[in-house]
Amino acid sequence: MSKVAKSSIDGPSLIRIARESGADAPVEPLNLGQRVRDLRKARGWTLEQAAVQAGLARSTLSKIENGQMSPTYEALKKLAEGLAISVPQLFTPPSKAQVTGRRAVTRAGEGQAQATTTYEHELLAAQLTRKQMLPYRARIRARDMDEFDGWIRHDGEEFLYVLTGVIRLYTEFYEPVEMKRGDSAYYDATMGHNVVSVSEEDATVLWVTSLV
Repeated sequence: MSKVAKSSIDGPSLIRIARESGADAPVEPLNLGQRVRDLRKARGWTLEQAAVQAGLARSTLSKIENGQMSPTYEALKKLAEGLAISVPQLFTPPSKAQVTGRRAVTRAGEGQAQATTTYEHELLAAQLTRKQMLPYRARIRARDMDEFDGWIRHDGEEFLYVLTGVIRLYTEFYEPVEMKRGDSAYYDATMGHNVVSVSEEDATVLWVTSLV
């Protein structure tokens, strides 16, 4: 089969676009007092209840939360034990908590379509920015490795799940493997990889690519 020119929108470019879909958020210095208060309130504890749990005086905990005193290491240990976390977690900015509760529902056939010469991608959860994963459904049109302009490779890791049909997964450092409905693979995406359909109909797969 003759080699076909690549589409202007290929697999790696989809991932690049997803990675660049939001500017990096500025890192703000951690406010220990606010962090302790947030952890306490997340547990539904009053100041008195948290102080009892940590074995600290209520006034001491109040001063820590209000930034009126710097706790000793012993006090930090008591706080961490009382909150059932490690001391380092007291100093971990709650960046992920800012997006907790996000949800995106993509109805069947309503994903964002992006076609290439070898795949027809349907991006899922496309309305969410700053995702840490890129999920997409793909119809595999390619039938031969000659249809690709070399290996596809990009940063991150990738999970593939076969939805319909039979595919052959080519990876740079392994022998090709045939996979049918229900089979899955997880691999290092910096390793060259390509997928072709070996069933009579175009196969469909679910891909999830890490963006961090």
